[in-house]
Amino acid sequence: MVAVKIFVLLAFLTLVYCKVARRTEQDIQNVEAYIDSKKGDINQRYRLHYHVAAPVGWINDPNGFTYYKSEFHLFYQYYPYDSVWGPMHWGHVASRDLVHWKYLPTALVPEKEQCFSGSAVVDGDTMILMYTGHINLDAEPWANETQYIAYSDDGITFHKYEGNPVISSAPNGVPDFRDPKAWKHGDHYYVVIGSKTDDNRGHVLLYRSTDMKNWEYLNIIAESKGDSYMYECPDFFELDGKFVLLMSPQGMESQGDRFKNLHQTGYIIGSFSYDTFEFIPEVDFQEIDYGHDFYAAQTTEAFGKRVLVGWFNMWEQPHPEAEDGWAGAMTLVRELKLVGDRITMQPLDAMTGLRDEVKMIGVLQPQQELRFGKTAELIVAGDLSQKIELQLEGSDGGEKAWIRWEPEVGKVVVDRGSDDIRQVQWSPIGMDTWRIFLDASSIELFCGEGEVVFSSRLFPEGGWVVTNTGPQFINVQAYSLGRSVPW
Repeated sequence: MVAVKIFVLLAFLTLVYCKVARRTEQDIQNVEAYIDSKKGDINQRYRLHYHVAAPVGWINDPNGFTYYKSEFHLFYQYYPYDSVWGPMHWGHVASRDLVHWKYLPTALVPEKEQCFSGSAVVDGDTMILMYTGHINLDAEPWANETQYIAYSDDGITFHKYEGNPVISSAPNGVPDFRDPKAWKHGDHYYVVIGSKTDDNRGHVLLYRSTDMKNWEYLNIIAESKGDSYMYECPDFFELDGKFVLLMSPQGMESQGDRFKNLHQTGYIIGSFSYDTFEFIPEVDFQEIDYGHDFYAAQTTEAFGKRVLVGWFNMWEQPHPEAEDGWAGAMTLVRELKLVGDRITMQPLDAMTGLRDEVKMIGVLQPQQELRFGKTAELIVAGDLSQKIELQLEGSDGGEKAWIRWEPEVGKVVVDRGSDDIRQVQWSPIGMDTWRIFLDASSIELFCGEGEVVFSSRLFPEGGWVVTNTGPQFINVQAYSLGRSVPW
């Protein structure tokens, strides 16, 4: 009789699981049908040509950045049904070179939980997504955040683990407990998760598991001294012999030129032991990108290098593309290196393959202009003892910006007008050129060998017009760039 009851129970659970799986599959089919019906309505005026963006709707944080079955996979926080933040799905793209991308079906859809940010690990032929399940509540604390996993054996269709959540609460019980970044070292999986103390100071928690299902809490590896109320989107990795904690603190107050965005993204360099689980900082928190629009970055290994991608927007700022049916994008993928006490970021070498027309190789005189379509790459060299200034604007109007070198203070400036300025001191460690990437609504500036980088959105109308508004003749290599993401 007991055996019969067990058989009946297993049969019932199997039936329930199959019904849930079919419902989830149907939900994804509904999302894809909606995307197909709406993507033709998107206004293309600001659509990016070589940066990942969703086909329709809203995106924010990059998620699940990993390599699986001969392709790089990148997921992102996604709300397809409007161009503002909404119940979170996971969108999905893949690439073989981190430059040319293709869309894949939506990977995760919300059920009782919204699918907040997370990561991916590969175990043989299985990809495992680990993400925060966010459930809204009707009373304080208003939300509950726990950690979920989902599996795939093809990198396209994902099945949520029926035993979710795999981590049900933060050690201190606070509701803010999100953005797991998992990896494998030796025989164990590890994960760092962003959270906060009882007195609202951000911290990062470390866990360990043998199977991704049962997790052991190990340690707090970083904690705010009071300058941040929450540490979001942590990532923890080894780079050139040191350990790096990359994260996005919320609530930091600006200090002169630093920390001018609503929330920041940066890193702490230090040492770490897998025996003691202690991270010892050696270099305090530094911003990793000085532009207006950069947040929630995530890294992975690629071609023997550590590479990074970030969300190319910022919270609580205008998103002019939203009225066109989409909002948000990913930055270019960048290669990271550790140079002394800081991280440098450089575009991938494969980006040169997008050059499709030489616009100029020579000298750009004062007040001389260069005209492009929606895309451009410029390599600029000048005398750093004199001012350098480039004006960036649309051929048909719209927003404009200036990139400047101010020699008397040794600062690089990205100026979007109306005192909307980001600037930082720059001391070249080798090359003293600028490399500038312009897309239909974005600017990325890499100074020297990537020791100073700015990522900012800008919304010109028409093609780009770049004018030398500085006092000196400057040497310029300029190219238009081809498309590497789908229409």
